[in-house]
Amino acid sequence: MELTTVGKRIAKKDAPSKVTGSAVFIQDVALQGMLYGKILYSRYPHARIKRIDTTKAEALAGVKAVLTGTTIPAFTFGVYKDNPPLKAGKVCSLRDEVAAVAAIDPDIAEAALDLIEVEYEELPAVFDPIEAMKEGAPLIHESHVGGKEKKPTNVLNLPWRLLAGDVESARKEAAFVVEGTFRTQWVTHCCLGTSGCVALFDAANNLTVYSNTQIPSLAQKDFVEALGTFGLKNRKVRIIQSVIGGGFGSKLDTYAYEYIAILLAMKTRRPVKFVFTREEEFLATSPRQCSITRISQGCTKEGKLLFRDMEMILDNGAYTSWGATTPSVMMLPISSLYKVPNIKYVAKCVYTNNTYSQAMRGYGNPQATFAIESSIEELAEAAGIDPYEFRMINANEPGETTPQRFKITSCGMKECMQEVKGRLGWSGKRREKSGRGFGMATLVHVGGGARVYKSDGCGTIIKVDDYGKVDVFTGSSDIGQGSETVIAQIVAEVLGVPMDDINVINNDTDVCPWDVGAHASRTTFVAGNSALGAAREIRRQIFEAAASALEEDPSGLEIKAGTIFARHNNEKKIALGKVLRNIHYMPGGKMLMAEYFYDPPNENFDREFKGNLSVTYAYGAHGVEVEVDRETGQVRIINYVAAHDVGKALNPMLLEGQISGGGAMGLGYALMENMVYKDGRLMNPNYLDYKMLTARDIPPMQAVIVETDEQDGPYGAKGIGEPGLVPTAPAIANAIYDAVGVRIRDLPITAEKVLAALKARKE
Repeated sequence: MELTTVGKRIAKKDAPSKVTGSAVFIQDVALQGMLYGKILYSRYPHARIKRIDTTKAEALAGVKAVLTGTTIPAFTFGVYKDNPPLKAGKVCSLRDEVAAVAAIDPDIAEAALDLIEVEYEELPAVFDPIEAMKEGAPLIHESHVGGKEKKPTNVLNLPWRLLAGDVESARKEAAFVVEGTFRTQWVTHCCLGTSGCVALFDAANNLTVYSNTQIPSLAQKDFVEALGTFGLKNRKVRIIQSVIGGGFGSKLDTYAYEYIAILLAMKTRRPVKFVFTREEEFLATSPRQCSITRISQGCTKEGKLLFRDMEMILDNGAYTSWGATTPSVMMLPISSLYKVPNIKYVAKCVYTNNTYSQAMRGYGNPQATFAIESSIEELAEAAGIDPYEFRMINANEPGETTPQRFKITSCGMKECMQEVKGRLGWSGKRREKSGRGFGMATLVHVGGGARVYKSDGCGTIIKVDDYGKVDVFTGSSDIGQGSETVIAQIVAEVLGVPMDDINVINNDTDVCPWDVGAHASRTTFVAGNSALGAAREIRRQIFEAAASALEEDPSGLEIKAGTIFARHNNEKKIALGKVLRNIHYMPGGKMLMAEYFYDPPNENFDREFKGNLSVTYAYGAHGVEVEVDRETGQVRIINYVAAHDVGKALNPMLLEGQISGGGAMGLGYALMENMVYKDGRLMNPNYLDYKMLTARDIPPMQAVIVETDEQDGPYGAKGIGEPGLVPTAPAIANAIYDAVGVRIRDLPITAEKVLAALKARKE
């Protein structure tokens, strides 16, 4: 049957409100009696707090509250519960929150910070994770115990270790082996909308938080637990999401400023608002984790991969957020990008006095794939096989089970590579070292949810009014990716009503069902299947009601354009609105509502980090043609092709936007973005010094959709939000090598690095 809305190029539902300025971002939220919060950050990366005097700040006219780590209840948050919202005793990084102020306007709050006197005793600090692992290194957390030794250490105590097959035996069998070390840098999300929240209590001490979080249900849980610690047990927490001006993983955890806002609202009994400045967004939100990777791979003389051996060291920073869990996600490409029977992977996350890391688009996959795909190119050259052919020999295929026990269902990896080869004109143009070069890299990512929590589910409630207008209450969050549009398309398709009749509500925990959050490229697949289930239940109820009016069996009915008709006789029909209004007067009466909770049949990892993490997996290949100036080292992108296996394209226009946007983000990661730290201090916390691509810098880019129709996806779709940036950096590094014969092993690939490598090779 031909689809009417699914698969169509439909504009985003929120586009009119955003382009007209009526969308309400956190910056726009204003409540009666609202106060403004500001935070005082540490002057040192590692120091004891000897004394804090807030007397002058409290005496400033317009200041309503001042808090320090010694005046709030003992409370910690984060993945390892190691991070207090206001620090007492000592600070462990320059972003540590030492005191907070609430005042009647932001300028007064800022002035009050200058009046707070803090006396520190500076402590030795460590900023290199390798140095932090050495005996005698300064301890970030004296109470932290890691590993089997059960003594204080800077190494997080979870051993990330994945073993499959026999790597050492495979190494001996290999005809060709390559090894190398690769490094990636800190980069940040650069959301146009900075972070913020408003916290307020009602007379019964129930809490409402306006927030641009990506995880409303999980944030609600975090704040309920916090209130219990703050002396307010069994209180209700409501999260109202403002429109989100970009997420990319930056809002996947709760932050200190949110708990501080709650504490200030408790003390003042007034709403308290925090909105970060651009500099604060750089300093006090968490970037992508940097990495050091040692990799070796080997193959037969025919080019068949035999083993992959990887060790990674990750700078965890001073505290733990979701950046500390990226080693488990890195296992995905390490174990399952290409057919590799023998795998060894060991990773260590290390406390330092740097900023701590958060989730960011791709969530560890870009760091791992940079090393893997650069090494694949080297191995292909060692074996004397064209890199494209080498990849085709080892490409994943439908039906296989990977060493990590991922069950591959649909898989368009080869088709994506074929698209890239054809569109770049790959054949006959490689290995000329003429300053022009071609590079390719592939990817695998979760595409059918990712069970990193006990539940990976999402709920949907649908209500239909008397006139066929449909309200869809979904737990999923729209962080700019267009999920509410795709959900509306699915519901409109099932119910046979126009898109304009679908209203998606996704921003209030008081009315929306539970969802685990916008992450892991899960929303289209998980929330889409949830919406599909609820819509089918509503349609069943509609057909039951219409069946008596049409004197037909419900199974013989169809609905299109708001009209229900018999399949065998299109003239036997009734308007949807008439059926809906009659439902109230049927025996017993009823109203049309349905709910559906979809929790995909994926698996949590076992103790060996094995299990089918996702129901299905997304594949892709990116190819790039570059021109390298030998005199300056400057790299120019001539052509860029990004081909992605999407299952089924529910909205090709939005998909192309996701692919192109991910590619642009990957280009920045590959070529210029870099958070420059010196002794723990960020030296470029602004858009002048933190180099990003602008719209004028984006090269010609082809976003290619490859459809494989995933059987478990809603109308065949897979998730696609994150993969767009995963293979960009290695594709560019491979193209540079093809162009001028130098391999850059650390990101970003700047002109200075290319020029230095060219000079070194000449010498």
